[in-house]
Parts: sequence; structure tokens; C-alpha cells
Amino acid sequence: MGLPAETGSIFCASALLPDGWARDVRLVVADGCFTHIERNASAQSGDSRADFVLPGLANVHSHGFQRGMSGLTEYRGPEADNFWSWRELMYRFVGRMTPEDLEAVTAQAYVEMLECGFTRVGEFHYVHHDAGGSPYANPAEMAVHVAAAAEVTGIALTLLPVFYAHGNFGGVAPAPGQKRFTTSLDGFARLLEASRLAVSALPHAVLGVAPHSLRAVAPDELEAVVGLAADGPIHIHAAEQTKEVDDCVAWSGARPVQWLLDNAGVDARWCLVHATHMTDEEIVRLARSGAVAGFCPITEANLGDGISPAAPFIAAGGTFGIGTDSNVLISAREELRSLEYSQRLRDRARNVLAAQSPHSTGRTLFAHAHRGGARALGMAAAGGTPGLVEGAAADCFSLRSELPVMAGRQSDVTLDSFIFGGSTSRIDDVWRAGRKVVEQGVHCARGEVNARYRAALERLVS
Repeated sequence: MGLPAETGSIFCASALLPDGWARDVRLVVADGCFTHIERNASAQSGDSRADFVLPGLANVHSHGFQRGMSGLTEYRGPEADNFWSWRELMYRFVGRMTPEDLEAVTAQAYVEMLECGFTRVGEFHYVHHDAGGSPYANPAEMAVHVAAAAEVTGIALTLLPVFYAHGNFGGVAPAPGQKRFTTSLDGFARLLEASRLAVSALPHAVLGVAPHSLRAVAPDELEAVVGLAADGPIHIHAAEQTKEVDDCVAWSGARPVQWLLDNAGVDARWCLVHATHMTDEEIVRLARSGAVAGFCPITEANLGDGISPAAPFIAAGGTFGIGTDSNVLISAREELRSLEYSQRLRDRARNVLAAQSPHSTGRTLFAHAHRGGARALGMAAAGGTPGLVEGAAADCFSLRSELPVMAGRQSDVTLDSFIFGGSTSRIDDVWRAGRKVVEQGVHCARGEVNARYRAALERLVS
């Protein structure tokens, strides 16, 4: 199975360029990038045709293997059910996975991401060892299979190998369920170099680092891991759960985001994933640092994490990306809609995240997610300035204009209808590095990928 041939050019009746919507735009593609953007153009023979075209989005936070858990944890036991009880079920699930299983499940997740408009994924990859906790002969064996999932689906990959050493703050020994994740600093350095080789053949691939969280990484280890990042992105879970905040205060006297801002040199290379529980001061300081907040509203709702402080963070000048995290439901528009709706429910108001924007809510959400996602996943280093601009990777998607919900829509109302309106998929075609990997809403490899996924899940959940 191979990916389609590269598209020569795309004629767009309407396209969202960096300075706004434009009519009759011709996107010329060569070697996986946009080589020329023609405005007020005419369609030419051989052009792909599309009505509304937008730049592809970046999924800032994914655990691809957790796609296989979707729907398996919605049963309440006799005790209180929360993130920590969910985590024990996750450990049991991942404990059975082979490298081939991980590839099959991750590829299914990546197909679904592309079908909803994500053209790049940040894979927060922490399953490193075999089921007994021993390293494979190739320390990046599991990363090789993540890269294979990206290759077969065509999605751009920012691989974020995770350093994970402890079970809680203060160097607590890891739990048995974490044995596939943990490594020493020397082991992580070897893993990182092997991971670099694993992604080297993928177009526009980026390698970063991911110290898992302050509860899993001691301060000296965090400094060492950040030192290995070079110019790559740095991602870390922070302040997802109130228990995590309380434990961090008990350990250090500071809250997780506060501690990171005070001690870790947080800047524009960083993405603080979740950042759900912050004080007003932390919100302002994180915004000023230039770091991206990686909001994952569907997972945060599913796990009962809490509501993100997106509105005050944006008001303070911060920017965010969106991630599908546990992949319980993979949908770019649902993530954006859930983010806005959570703010409305909390504040009992409408159009909350567009409060300081000259644009509609849909346009504001999309612009933040595009800009923040690109920064968080190191896209500038992987293909120039991201978006529908000359020199950028040719990553974009079109909307299905024939749907009733799109009737009469133009400009920003198109995005509002994409995110907030109707009940069926909006996505028509998706191009990644100039190849049309999704056509009329269906990925070119969906059949084969889905068959492998079903075979893996039948064994894993039997």
C-alpha cells in the first residue's frame, strides 16, 4: 500500500490565507511544499478543485495507543472513579501490547486525525520497553512502530520521546504498571538518538523531548532532559489534576506551573499540556513566557480533570494548541467546540473566547489552534512558516460545501458552521505534503489500517 501521488496544484474558490479569506486562489505544489500562491487566479487543467480550503491543524498532544481504549473505561466500580482509577486500567491495557499492536492502533488514530483536518501530530510517546520492562535491542523499537504508523498514513510527525523515572514527587519508586515507561538518563539519551534515526526518513518530521511531569521527573533530571532537546520542542504534563497540584505543593511549596516558571526556564519552545489548574498569577506569567498551553478539552472532560482557564489565558496574551490526548474521540472541530462550550458553561456567557478578537468565535479558535499548534510542534523548522504560504509544507483541507449547514456561508461564517453547526462530518479532502490522503472524507488507507486495528483489538480485549 502506498500513498497517492503528489498533487500538482489546488484551485480554491475560497481559501484562508494568513491575511484573511481570499477568492479564486491557486495553490501550486512541488516537492511537498507550496511553491506559489496565486490570487484572483483561474483554474487550469489538472488542478484539484475545492470550495473552502484551510491550512491543516496540528494535534499538539496524542497518546496514539490509547485509541484502542475508547469506550472501555466507562464502567463505574464500587469506589470513586477518577483519573487515577482510569490510569490503572490504562496500565493494564498497555501491558498487553506488542510493538505491532501499538503500530496498528496508532495508525488507526492517525487515519482518524487526518480525516478530521489534523495534518501533524505531536506523539507524547512513553511506551518504550517490552511487557516485562526490559529495553528492546533497539531502545527505540516502539518509536520505530510509531514512525511506521505515520508513514503508512502520511501524517506529519513530531515525535516526543518521554523521560519517565518516578512514581510521584520526591523520587518515589515507580509503580509496577509503569515498568514499560521508565528509564535512566543514560538510557533516555540512547533512546533519543535511536528515535532520531527512526523518524529520519519521514518528510517534515520533528524530534523533541517530553519530561513526563514533575511527579515523574526530578529537578536535576528535568534539567538534563531539557539540555538534550537542542532546538526541538519541550512538552510536559502540568497541573492536570488537583491532586497533582496538592502533591506538588507538599513536595516543593509551589504549584506545578509556578515551579516550572520559577525553575525550568520555560519559554516559547515549551508546551505545558493541560495547564488546567492555575492561579491568576500563573496564567499571566505563563502567557508572558511564550509557552503554548496544550488544551485537550474532550479528554479533560472524559477524565474529570476540570475546565481549562482558556479565556483568562487568551486575555493575558497567551496562545494555545489543541490535542486529542487519550483519543477517546478524535475530532478537531469537537475539540474546538468543547473548549468554547466549557468556557460558556463556566461563565454563563456566549462567544467567550472571541471577547478580544475582531473575528468570529470560530475564526478565533481556529487561528489560535493553528498558530499555537505550529509553535508547539516545531513546524517552522520542519517546512518554513506554516499555513497557506509559499515555502510551507503543502498541508491543507477542504470543507464539504454541499452540506445544508454550509449553504450560503462565506468567510468566517464558514468556520463557525464548520465548528458549531450540523451533525455530520465537514471534511472533504485533505492534502498532506501535497498528497491527497483523504478524499471525500475517507482516508486512502482506511480499509487496510482498520483491518489491522480490528485484529489487534480483538486480541487485546479478549
